[in-house]
Amino acid sequence: MNGSRIAAVGHYQPARVLTNEELAGLVDTSDAWIRSRVGIRTRRIAGPDEPVDELAAHAAGKALAAAGLAPADVDLVLVATSTAVDRSPNTAARVAARLGMPQPAVLDVNVVCAGFTHALATADHAVRAGAARRALVIGADKMSDVTDWTDRSTCVLVGDGAGAAVVEPCPDGREPGIGPVLWGSVPEMGRAVRIEGTPPRFAQEGQAVYRWATTRLPTLARRACELSGLAPEDLAAVVLHQANLRIVEPLARKLGAVNAVVARDVTESGNTSAASIPLALSKLVERGEITSGDPVLLFGFGGNLSYAGQVVRCP
Repeated sequence: MNGSRIAAVGHYQPARVLTNEELAGLVDTSDAWIRSRVGIRTRRIAGPDEPVDELAAHAAGKALAAAGLAPADVDLVLVATSTAVDRSPNTAARVAARLGMPQPAVLDVNVVCAGFTHALATADHAVRAGAARRALVIGADKMSDVTDWTDRSTCVLVGDGAGAAVVEPCPDGREPGIGPVLWGSVPEMGRAVRIEGTPPRFAQEGQAVYRWATTRLPTLARRACELSGLAPEDLAAVVLHQANLRIVEPLARKLGAVNAVVARDVTESGNTSAASIPLALSKLVERGEITSGDPVLLFGFGGNLSYAGQVVRCP
């Protein structure tokens, strides 16, 4: 088994930009307060006629185009999301229908903010085992649908968007482009981040999440590097879940990736949950901040207090 690699990435964000100044007209907050607490300047908000599967399909189409592939070339679709309105058909099936895929396997993965890295590992395992020829892995969330816009502790954080990656077997003789996954959870802290109720609403225990992320996760992120045989200083880029800048920056610093570009897309996109890692990765590739073959650590964490990370090679 030669392993798998990411052949191409793509992303999509809605056109509507919601600024901090606009939020200050909705709740008791200010641009200065938001920037100092979470580092976010703007976020994108999807309209009522833009369901999460539409966001996902746009990102997926861009990834397929970048890979030079047709929808029929993919036989497995995994969508990481926690904001789908309907239970069935699942989001992956709706994305496949939008793209005109003939008969792919279709799976949704709900691990909230760690969803994309879980789905990427699942795709890697499927390709390695020969269960899939080529996979489309998407992280997509419409957090605006599950947000209480009167709660300033959460409404300032969220945004909508999608990112996607095409996963395929590595050519003969080439090293795997997706490293081993380190994944797990902290079940006893599962309620620290949640989307629940009727209608469902996003809520979190912000201080508990901050302490856990900044104290426990650096060691886990280093272990993800070790599984790929790399030290943090070997990394060209670090793409963490874009939870908030006060978590991303300390975590990257404690990891010790001194030579790496650190993704800070949260400043302009907000927390897009499962979309945040592929969205930020795709932007780094698009801007040329990382080049083909560069080692990049992807590390998702959050909902369920789950985490998953792996080192990948830039497409």
